[in-house]
Amino acid sequence: MRIIDLRSDTVTKPSEGMRKVMYEAEVGDDVFGEDPTVNEFQEFAADLLGFEAALFVFSGVMGNQLCLKTHTQPHDEVICDAESHIFYYESGSPAVLSGLQLFPVFTPDGILTPENITPAIRPVEAYYMPRTKVVAIENTHNRRMGRVYSVEQLELLRESVKSKGLIYHLDGARVWNAAVKLGVEPKVITSQFDSVSACLSKGLGAPIGSVILGNRDFIKEAFRFRKAWGGGTRQVGILAAAGLYALKNNIERMADDHENARVLAEAIANMPQFRIDTEAVQTNILIFSHTSKTPAQVMAEAEQAGLRFLGGPIGTVRAITHLDVNRNDINKAIEILSRI
Repeated sequence: MRIIDLRSDTVTKPSEGMRKVMYEAEVGDDVFGEDPTVNEFQEFAADLLGFEAALFVFSGVMGNQLCLKTHTQPHDEVICDAESHIFYYESGSPAVLSGLQLFPVFTPDGILTPENITPAIRPVEAYYMPRTKVVAIENTHNRRMGRVYSVEQLELLRESVKSKGLIYHLDGARVWNAAVKLGVEPKVITSQFDSVSACLSKGLGAPIGSVILGNRDFIKEAFRFRKAWGGGTRQVGILAAAGLYALKNNIERMADDHENARVLAEAIANMPQFRIDTEAVQTNILIFSHTSKTPAQVMAEAEQAGLRFLGGPIGTVRAITHLDVNRNDINKAIEILSRI
């Protein structure tokens, strides 16, 4: 039985073309800066996203945490949305790794604005408070059904952040989806930030890895912290080759994932036993609930029929479309859900 796995866009497997470039990758010692494939990947990513420099890292959490570490000192504070990944899903790392405090801002839709961050900024003269240093946004927003910031929203927030002397960081794990949704080049979004962390192993289909970006001095310092955290590696071009292939081949096709998500969401909306806000489905993430069954019950019944989901925010089920799921799979998923 074919398993339709909608738990996450991290479940994808490398394609034949990706495996080929990994096998053929020219490698060297990356700690010495001598892996030609890593260097090519970092240069390509920096140009694609509009930065001076880039650094290959192993995960989105490592990427976000390296950026926060490099920007801050212990006792500093980072403003973020209350539903954000760095607050929910990064194991308390800002406190443990960098001595930071997070200030989670509650928003109706996951979108930070000048109006909702301003009350969270600490007075500079308040020595007895943590020091506000970074405003971090997530685009697209995982727990907000893949919600996308408009370019105008990003620009307004940037103006506010910079006018207050703060640092602007993007958790861009799925920034590729945001760019496809808005119909813009990724750098239109990313170049507005002081630093970016972007995943390669979600919708792009690479088996591992993220990339962080900033100016050359920032990346030089982040390289040092990556080494201190055990992230220095040797012939890692085999993995960077997958990321390079993903960036060159798998961004534009994300429009198919978005369309599959829309088809699935509209079908769920027409099932009386489910509840979903179809207007909130902007990219490849759906969050929905059953009127009488718990998420665990829904997931268990779906699993028996060959369909996998993950739990979402309390009381909900999450589905994410990706490159290993085609329209036939979506139609089958709809059929299975109709019987639950």
